[in-house]
Amino acid sequence: MRSAPRSSPAWVIFRAVLCMWSRKRSAEPPITTKPETVRMTEAINPVLITGAGLIGCETARLLSARGQACVVFDHGTPKSDLSRLPGVSFQQGDITDMAALTALFEEGQFDAVIHTAAMLSNGLRADPVQGLNVNIIGTAQLLDLAARHGVRRFVQASSATVVYAGFSSFDASPIPEDCALSLVSQRPPSLYALTKVTCEHLALHWRATSGLSTVSLRFAAVLGGESDPPSSVPGHLMNRLIAAARAGGTHLLDDPLFYWDKEEEFVDLRDCARAMLCALDAPSPAQGVYFVAGPQGHTLEEFAAYVAARYGDFTLEVPTHSPVGFAGFPHPRPAQSSRIAAQRELGFTARHTLEDTLHHWWS
Repeated sequence: MRSAPRSSPAWVIFRAVLCMWSRKRSAEPPITTKPETVRMTEAINPVLITGAGLIGCETARLLSARGQACVVFDHGTPKSDLSRLPGVSFQQGDITDMAALTALFEEGQFDAVIHTAAMLSNGLRADPVQGLNVNIIGTAQLLDLAARHGVRRFVQASSATVVYAGFSSFDASPIPEDCALSLVSQRPPSLYALTKVTCEHLALHWRATSGLSTVSLRFAAVLGGESDPPSSVPGHLMNRLIAAARAGGTHLLDDPLFYWDKEEEFVDLRDCARAMLCALDAPSPAQGVYFVAGPQGHTLEEFAAYVAARYGDFTLEVPTHSPVGFAGFPHPRPAQSSRIAAQRELGFTARHTLEDTLHHWWS
């Protein structure tokens, strides 16, 4: 791939055609994966999954496939027909409704909780008070009920964005989960990241004070799923690039949420669900907080090249800009997230490359 010189007066231009390096990689067949062999827990009680979004539904499918019952709890109607999956039931309700949650726990006798319910960035911007109520108070209520009802393991979806404020000061070493951040100058850069780091701290608090076993998974930018239209920035980006490739010609990527400098990390939805089950089954997740990211990071140029290889050549124009991170964050990623703790304590390693993600979800 080629890019215009940085001195180009108006645009940075990526020619989304493949060089020999890209052709060699794209010529490789998409990886095929065998069904995951996951350690079955000895529990016969069901798992509670909060949130019928992409990660919640994909996790329910994996639990069903291994013969473990689960109850999916969400305020809306799931887009996927979860009730047809063996052992999966759906119950409508709101995680901010303590009375409804209490009744749910008393009836369910859950072995574990997988917590994915949350208001995302767009919702938080539109109604920040309600978003904080859902993301923070809802999580606190779940943790309290899980501890009081003897739940074996509490696993929640967090976000790698909780450390993005430190990108300006990190070096090129892999970023550990327990990285140093200044409390004021490197506070969470978005309301969503603020709620996620708060929920990590809440889980660690309940872990320390009640003995509840908790795990927080910091997911990279998630790709995949059946959401149409997509609700996430990565999903919107992928759909936009695919449409540009199918149309051919030149496409202006003028939304600053959609471009980034250096490399950014992504993760396939299937790997997110596998990580949830690994966290559910891990015998001793001592650290309690783990990064979950794909096998490698990608530049925007590489990202566009994979799309071009599958859907057709196109030219991508990006406005000239100061170095910037993905999804509107102010600093590019300086290094990859450390995967060591997830490998060591959860037995998890991401399987799916970006090429495989494109093949599976956007065929």
